[in-house]
Amino acid sequence: MTDNQAPQVPATPSHSSALFELTDPELWLVTARHGSARGGLIATFACRASIVETLPRVLLGLCKQHHTWQLVQASGRFTLHLLYPEQLDLVWRFGLRSGHTEDKFRGLEVSNTPGGNPLLAFTLAWADCYVEDRMDTGDRTVYLAAVGDSAVLGPGRPLTISRLQAHAPPAQRKLLDDRYARDGVTDSQAILNWRSRRQQPASNQ
Repeated sequence: MTDNQAPQVPATPSHSSALFELTDPELWLVTARHGSARGGLIATFACRASIVETLPRVLLGLCKQHHTWQLVQASGRFTLHLLYPEQLDLVWRFGLRSGHTEDKFRGLEVSNTPGGNPLLAFTLAWADCYVEDRMDTGDRTVYLAAVGDSAVLGPGRPLTISRLQAHAPPAQRKLLDDRYARDGVTDSQAILNWRSRRQQPASNQ
């Protein structure tokens, strides 16, 4: 295989769900603004990307069909929030509604971060992030971002996937599962299309 060739993906995918269930990612509330438009969503694809204390960075993956993705693409910045375990109402608001059709912030106490993004009051922690690079993975864009201003607003541990699953009422749990399955279909086709494009030979210049 040359450097320009895409690696071969097994024809039969592995059943890796048991492997990933060993982890318990935090839920992140991502907010962004571009011009007068603001948006937010719940994400699990966010992680620390630097061990250098003076150069903090994060990785964030956002699916392309989301309103918040459009704002981050246009503005080049976003804010991450960590939630308290009891703040499930924010998960329902930002995880089950669409910013394409409504303002998810309506009725909430919202200010602005130094970077100009919506800042939600009473969360566990927040961090302003500035996109330094981005990678298209088919279903989503993965952003490498520098962390600017940040704050931890209180003690405690953040809301994680296992805590959400343990405390979600049955109706909300079903909505989450249905949304997850629906997004999985969209993401699957986007990934397969992306792989197909990468495997096509480059045209002669």
